[in-house]
Amino acid sequence: MQTSVTFKNLDPSEPLKAYVTEKLDRFDRLLDNPAEASVVLSVEKFRHIAEISITGDRLNINGREEINDMYSAIDMALDKLEKQIKKNKQKIRERRIGSKQSIKEIPGTEMEGPGDDRAPQVMIRNIDYKPMDVDEAVMQMDLLTDSFLVFTNARTDKVNVLYRRKDGHYGLIQPSS
Repeated sequence: MQTSVTFKNLDPSEPLKAYVTEKLDRFDRLLDNPAEASVVLSVEKFRHIAEISITGDRLNINGREEINDMYSAIDMALDKLEKQIKKNKQKIRERRIGSKQSIKEIPGTEMEGPGDDRAPQVMIRNIDYKPMDVDEAVMQMDLLTDSFLVFTNARTDKVNVLYRRKDGHYGLIQPSS
């Protein structure tokens, strides 16, 4: 994480800067993408103020804390930021789960009663098809109770569908060319 530390009314100290940088590095595991942190450490009379803002991909979080010890102010501000990051990540997770649930609730995926105005339900059935002539497929259809038969045409090596029409005859669906 890129960190910039600014001191106001306070002598710049390397231990404070190292402390802040070390603490902010632990936020890398919480964030998905690289982020930038801007830290302002200041002193006003007896109050030590730590202002930390983290900016990243779709993320802008700020934390400010005032107390009489600079290290405590930094820790408390970082705790606030950590809570905000976790809350933000939880929101994103809930949105993803919500979108998955809304996909599952598309009309036609549930069992429907006779008076429903929804789209028809799609039933998925896996079938095995084997090579045969159209005449063999017609004989198979006579033996089956299904309304269609999927097979590979032995002459063209293409998938064909033979179906039983309402008038009792058969229809053949085959790919062109």
